[in-house]
Amino acid sequence: MLLLSLLLSMASAQETVDIGVLKDSDVQVVQKLLYPKAGRTEFGVHVGYMPFDFATKTPNAQISFQMHSTDSVSVGAWIGAGWGFKSRHYKELEGPTYGVAYNAYRYLGSALVGAEWAPIYGKSSLSYKKVVHHDVYFSGRGGLTVESSLLPSGGTSRLALGPTASVGAGMRFWLSRGSALKFELRDDVQLQRRALTEDWAIKQNVNLTVGYTILGGGS
Repeated sequence: MLLLSLLLSMASAQETVDIGVLKDSDVQVVQKLLYPKAGRTEFGVHVGYMPFDFATKTPNAQISFQMHSTDSVSVGAWIGAGWGFKSRHYKELEGPTYGVAYNAYRYLGSALVGAEWAPIYGKSSLSYKKVVHHDVYFSGRGGLTVESSLLPSGGTSRLALGPTASVGAGMRFWLSRGSALKFELRDDVQLQRRALTEDWAIKQNVNLTVGYTILGGGS
């Protein structure tokens, strides 16, 4: 009798209920982010390098300030300063072999405002011991860039102030609830009015930056 009851219980446990096919819209996943950004500010200090220009190699420093309206959308500003050193190729051209010093321009500073969109939030495991939280974001900004000619003469006419459109992508790695490491690749495209030669030119600055940010506010 005991054996019969056990068999009936096992058979009952194996019965399934057919509820049909679930659509994606019928399934909702609720996840509480360990490191939310909504309603918080973010201040960062960054160092960068522009390695792809033929005439100059440019270390630079940037500061940023953002306000996160949601966990995926923020608006903010970036202010930067740097110095474009003559590249090996430029020095070779202006040397005794060729004697050609063409009118290239070095980065001095920039001010940009815009928005970031972070659609991806993820977690990675390091040697199955520590979980690292990170997000992926894309940026669109606009502003002004100041550069100067590498030619030795010209005074203030060596300066070029150009309206700038910037697009970028980056990742934020959380160190704690209030701090993160931020890596970004961005391309600043500027329209320069070059008073020294009285012409217009399009100049690109591709900048690789790494920074430390502090997040405040929020609940």
